[in-house]
Amino acid sequence: MCWKLCVPLSEGIIMNQIIDAIGKEQQETDANTFKVGDSVRVHTRVVEGDKERIQIFAGVVIGRKGRGLNETFTVRRISYGEGVERVFPLHSPRIAKVEVEQQGRVRRARLNYLRTRKGKDATAVRE
Repeated sequence: MCWKLCVPLSEGIIMNQIIDAIGKEQQETDANTFKVGDSVRVHTRVVEGDKERIQIFAGVVIGRKGRGLNETFTVRRISYGEGVERVFPLHSPRIAKVEVEQQGRVRRARLNYLRTRKGKDATAVRE
């Protein structure tokens, strides 16, 4: 194992500042419009061949994870009796918009308990 720094300390600090500056440019400004527990509709851009269309995934936000450009959120819905979860990068250019259909009132940061529920209880969140 190498005990010496491969990059001098001053160069490492400069690189971190450059990465932070680029990250701030690419972040969405309206990313905090929804919270965990909200019912949302996520509009994603899908490219098929030479065509581009918008695909909508509607469900309940069961968690948010990460900070900065690496932040993601998980949306869960019930489709034909099966639970479907999808993880979206928050600042992705593939996401056209996120609409909040209904605000939920929850007391947890992650709603993993919804995974074990059946039927209508699987999407039930207080208003």
